[in-house]
Amino acid sequence: MGRGTSGVAAGLETLARSIARCRRCPRLREHCAASAATPPRRFREDRYWGKPVPGFGDPRARVLVLGLAPAAHGANRTGRMFTGDRSGDFLFAALHRTGFANQPESTNRGDGLALQDMWITASARCAPPANKPTTEELESCRPFLLRELDLLSRVKAVLALGRIGHDAWLRLLRGRGHPDIRLSAFPFAHGAEHDLPGGMRLYDSFHPSQLNTFTGRLKPEDLDRVLTSLRAGLGAD
Repeated sequence: MGRGTSGVAAGLETLARSIARCRRCPRLREHCAASAATPPRRFREDRYWGKPVPGFGDPRARVLVLGLAPAAHGANRTGRMFTGDRSGDFLFAALHRTGFANQPESTNRGDGLALQDMWITASARCAPPANKPTTEELESCRPFLLRELDLLSRVKAVLALGRIGHDAWLRLLRGRGHPDIRLSAFPFAHGAEHDLPGGMRLYDSFHPSQLNTFTGRLKPEDLDRVLTSLRAGLGAD
């Protein structure tokens, strides 16, 4: 029997505090602090979070969204994943259109945003220089993702936003009782769907980075199709 919602929420709150205190990766912590100390002009009046960012969402989520890492002047500023930057604007508009979010904007932690049946997290919890965490830094963050998965016991679908998230999830499963998983057996591609050991299903999408959305590599309708297919795959509760 799974733990109650209140117990899961309490566990997630405890995990969030542990994540925010983490100092395992000095390079990343230094970059978070440096980004907060030298903000662009439009954010100079803002008080930056400037530390590792926890996941957030519905404690009863059946869907886990796995991104890359906080943006230096997005989640590193606001303290909430995909909040306060163009990637988040694109993502939450799609989540609202497909019924996973109560509003299409995510600007700050007090903006009233609520997710339904979804938890959003990242492979790395600190903003990395050039958006490129090292292999060692991703490995240092993996225990946090493992703990989230243990707490979010209802998760049955994972949406990987980009190849790094895709690979991070497969590596997590490989270290969690499925050592035979080979990354080559689950190739990343936008719109790909993979059945995983344990009954989970992995859905792939290009990351909603400005590089992808501004160039048209990822259009709103492209992400909507993935989310619509994911929702259909959930079936009844």
